[in-house]
Amino acid sequence: MRPFRRRGDELVARLVDAEAGIVGLLLDQLEQLLEADPADSGGDPVLARLLPPGHTGDPEIAADFRDMTEASLRSGKADDLAMVRATLPPDGGEVRLDDEQARAWLRTTNDLRLALGTRLGVTADTEPPEIDSSGDGAGEQDQQLAVYYWLTAVQGSLIDALAAGRGGRR
Repeated sequence: MRPFRRRGDELVARLVDAEAGIVGLLLDQLEQLLEADPADSGGDPVLARLLPPGHTGDPEIAADFRDMTEASLRSGKADDLAMVRATLPPDGGEVRLDDEQARAWLRTTNDLRLALGTRLGVTADTEPPEIDSSGDGAGEQDQQLAVYYWLTAVQGSLIDALAAGRGGRR
C-alpha cells in the first residue's frame, strides 16, 4: 500500500489487489455481523466491543440505553461501511477520498480493527508478527495479526493526511 497523502482537497492512497480483496472480505464480515438479529447475536464479544453498554453498573440502565441507541449505531456503521465499499477499488488501485469519506474510512477501519483484535485477543502487549514477504511459514493467526497491524497503518496514514489538510502535522 502506498499510504494516504493529501493532494489538494483529496486524500489519495494506492492499494494492491490483495489489499483491496482483504478489505472487501473484512467489510463483508462486518456487514454480516451488523445485520445479524440482535437477539441471535447476544454474547458475541465483537458486538459487545462494537456496541458497548451505555452503563456498566446498572443492567437496567444499560438495556434502556441499548434500546435507544443500538439501531442508530448499527445504521451509522452500515452507512460508513457502504461509503468505504463505494470508494474501494475492487481490484486494487487508487483510493481517492474527500474529508467526509476519509472519516468514514477511519471509523470503519477502527471497527475492523476492534473486531479483529477482539477475535485475536490483541492486548497492549501483543507484538506484530514477523512474516517474510512471501508469507511462507506464517500461521493463520500471524496472518490475521499482520492484517490488524496493516489496518493500524492505514488508519495512521489517514490521520496524518487529514491533519495535513488542517495545516497541522502529526
